[in-house]
Amino acid sequence: MKKLLLALFVLCLANQVFASNKEGRFVQKDNLFPRVKIITSEGDIVVELDRSRAPLTVNNFLTYVVNGDYKNSVFHRIEKDQYSETDEFFVIQGGGYDKDYDGLFQRKPIFNESGNGLKNDMYTIAMAYQDNEPHTATRQFFFNMKDNDHLNPGRGWGFAVFGNVMEGYETLDKITEAETGYNEKIGYNFVPKKPVMIFNVEILEAVAL
Repeated sequence: MKKLLLALFVLCLANQVFASNKEGRFVQKDNLFPRVKIITSEGDIVVELDRSRAPLTVNNFLTYVVNGDYKNSVFHRIEKDQYSETDEFFVIQGGGYDKDYDGLFQRKPIFNESGNGLKNDMYTIAMAYQDNEPHTATRQFFFNMKDNDHLNPGRGWGFAVFGNVMEGYETLDKITEAETGYNEKIGYNFVPKKPVMIFNVEILEAVAL
């Protein structure tokens, strides 16, 4: 009896591990333009992803989505363009920290697909990488809040755009109203003083053609 209970426990544990490691490449695998809804404390954002141009990046993002890894994460960076004379915003970045600004679990880094022809234009979504190392993107993403031509590839690597905002422009604009400052825990400016939550990211049904 004890052996049977132990075997059932191991089986249940294995199932839980398997369930938490679903792969994004199998999510609507025949759909080149899957859509997701990002549910935030300021409203919803609908994003259309582009597998035709950024398959590795989209599948990586969907892996985090389908495993629930973005639940209760935050936008930790709401930065203005320091060189703009019109008080424009630069980017809104998130997905990598919880509400206490502690770092979250990261999967294996992915290859940088910034040469895919998609530009870091206003209301596009792109992957963030670390310390000027172009192939270190994992789970953090950002929304371009203006046309950021300097983030596109040139003689060097750029930041890989992998989708466009379809709905929720007003939500992004509302997020930019958050009061920000320096956060000692992550050692960065432009951090919201009150966490701007990402409650969840949901996969939407495929759009019928």
